[in-house]
Amino acid sequence: MPSLQTYHVLGIASGSELEGINASIITTDGVDVFEYGQNFDFPFDESFREELRQLHRKYPQIDEAERLRVEEEFTDFCISSVKEIISEDDKVNLIGFGGHIISHQPNEHILYQIGDCEKLARACKIALVGHLRDADMLSGGKGAPLSAIYHVALSQKLPKPLAWVDVGGVSALTYIGQNGEMSAFDTGPGNAIINEWVNKRSGIPMDYNGSLAISGHINDEVLSSLMRHKFLSLPPPKAADKSTFDDKSEHLAGLSLEDGAATATAFVADSIIKSIHDFLPELPQKVIICGGGSKNPTLMRFLKQRSAQIDFVSASDCGFAPQAIEAQAFGFLAVRRCNRMPTSYPFTTGAAFEVIGGEVFADF
Repeated sequence: MPSLQTYHVLGIASGSELEGINASIITTDGVDVFEYGQNFDFPFDESFREELRQLHRKYPQIDEAERLRVEEEFTDFCISSVKEIISEDDKVNLIGFGGHIISHQPNEHILYQIGDCEKLARACKIALVGHLRDADMLSGGKGAPLSAIYHVALSQKLPKPLAWVDVGGVSALTYIGQNGEMSAFDTGPGNAIINEWVNKRSGIPMDYNGSLAISGHINDEVLSSLMRHKFLSLPPPKAADKSTFDDKSEHLAGLSLEDGAATATAFVADSIIKSIHDFLPELPQKVIICGGGSKNPTLMRFLKQRSAQIDFVSASDCGFAPQAIEAQAFGFLAVRRCNRMPTSYPFTTGAAFEVIGGEVFADF
């Protein structure tokens, strides 16, 4: 078997929370991580955030000219960001690009995303792996969650059973058993339902630091209705789009800004807890929270208060950079693609067989 090539790879992620792009550099062969480089955050300005928000809301009635314009602006934003990064670290020799998902309908095997991989690779003159979800979906998978394999790499020295929960636009869980067995699935809503509520009611992009939620009161009747969403009872493997929960989010309409934020945040917490109790073979020793949700102290408080049996910790408590993990995962998967190793499995996405996903762009 040929030896695995090691890459100094830059991963790029852009979540449906619409905050911006996260980028991170790691040195890896797709099995082990040898070095962690710098992490970068490039926030969108409010005008572009609103353009993206409108694309999400208009889907599938999106004007093609509008889509192309927004995609070009997004790609140019990524190019500018990557050039800034490589001016500081010229050893980067591969990019793992997650693009930006506008709509993901996993049960219909539909993925609508923006981000011009070829233009980004050419502009930066660095080989790039993109379209990481496509082959999985063509193989009968949900196209998500994809970070599970990377979570396993990060967990080599951690006690097990163990779970990771990435709270992004939706929330996704990875379970790693005592003998290395693994499963992964989306648990339910994430930051998107909180951000959408706050934005609609106040024009503020998000509930910064959970300050609105902590000052509000959870409406138990509304929360009970939210928790009856059919997605939460579906057995894994399963994946969701942020729009999956739009129907139930309407139940927040009669609440104050603060009470709605508190109730939406409790919905995120309780759906994670329900998934752990309903779908894992045993309770994990720790549940590591990463993604944007890890920086929401109100969400972290709700998780700990509402399930004393489970030890919830932030990835930062374990020595990791919580908001860099998804970007690192895209870099890790890009390296696996280049080394011809699987990027998803039947027990992570529901694909019919293990899949080597991603398209390589290196013709410049």
